[in-house]
Amino acid sequence: MFSNEIDTLTPIINRFLSVDDITLGDSKSPYLVRYRGLLRMDSAEAYDQLAELLHQRNITPLFRKEGNRHVIFLTSGVAKERKPKLWLNLLLILLTILSVFWVGILHAVSWEMTGVTSLDLNSLKPHLPSIILGAMAFTASLLGILMAHEFGHYLIGRKNGAQVTLPYFLPMPFPPFGTLGAFISLHSPPKNKRVLLDLSLAGPLSGLIVAVPVLILGLSLSRMNTLPGSLEEAQGLILEGNSILYLGLKYLVFGRLLPEPMNYGGMPPLLYWLRYFFTGSPFPFGGTDVMIHPVAMAGWAGILVTALNLIPAGQLDGGHLMYVLAGKRTNSLLPFILGGLVLLGVVWNGWWLWAFLIFLFGRMHAEPLDQITELDAPRRMLALIGLIVFILVFTPVPMLSIGAGF
Repeated sequence: MFSNEIDTLTPIINRFLSVDDITLGDSKSPYLVRYRGLLRMDSAEAYDQLAELLHQRNITPLFRKEGNRHVIFLTSGVAKERKPKLWLNLLLILLTILSVFWVGILHAVSWEMTGVTSLDLNSLKPHLPSIILGAMAFTASLLGILMAHEFGHYLIGRKNGAQVTLPYFLPMPFPPFGTLGAFISLHSPPKNKRVLLDLSLAGPLSGLIVAVPVLILGLSLSRMNTLPGSLEEAQGLILEGNSILYLGLKYLVFGRLLPEPMNYGGMPPLLYWLRYFFTGSPFPFGGTDVMIHPVAMAGWAGILVTALNLIPAGQLDGGHLMYVLAGKRTNSLLPFILGGLVLLGVVWNGWWLWAFLIFLFGRMHAEPLDQITELDAPRRMLALIGLIVFILVFTPVPMLSIGAGF
């Protein structure tokens, strides 16, 4: 950068920053020039105004703090809108609809044919209309929840000027869901911590707002069932796991904590439920549980997706939440998160995969352009809500399978 360009830029910077010193970048520096001093106005307002002024010069400002001083780095280039490949989004959503519908048929068959000892085409024929309707209800419910989640991210991102793509859905034609979920891609860094918090929590909260009434509706369509009385009778049985929210919604609909054991085996009820909640044992042989309707399965899946996204690590929504609260100190929590997932993997080995992925990517964070602007009071409350939601929806044992090794 030539001196005459510095002479042009410095008066602009001086409008926003009382400049103490100026440092030119070089081939080893990731910036063109660095200004240090104290901001003359609110940091969020200053960033918006300065970024707009520098945009036409193809320069992006970065706001940082060094001790008690404010630092403005000027970097070359600005985020530009990318032309979306809508054909890929459309292809993936169509494949996902087919994939989820197929799995919905499997759930609907299981629901409709409960108690039938042998399944063949003749026995299925009278139930086909109900099976198709059940599969359609499962598909609409699950994809509605995922759509709400991803478009929550997308719409808040666009509102705040972030370069975000439309959702990419991931088909997987196998139970329990028929999909690996969906994601959007962020092509530009978030402006500040406030925007990052809005962007990260918009998805889980939007999805949860849809998932809860879907789950309540599904539970109201479900029926109570007596669990097998012995290990031999229970072979192959799969129970969905419990979160605090799921337990509460089952109690709301049925007036009972489910699965309800025949007795607590001399154990205090609170201790029994704490043990069962975190380990899935002792299995309530001969007790009572709800056999969930396909719509309830979709609602339960929405709560599970919310919980997984809110794990406080890396590029997950919960990782963004922790980053805006604690900055890079969030990395100090990583060993505890990994240790907890490894321990939970003893009762549900899917957590070992999550622990491995978080070990690989858990230290990566979406660093905002403006790191001076802190959360305001409404967003501190929003962050607290996000933490409470994670506690309510976290499912320590997502699936409990009864097999020979139980």
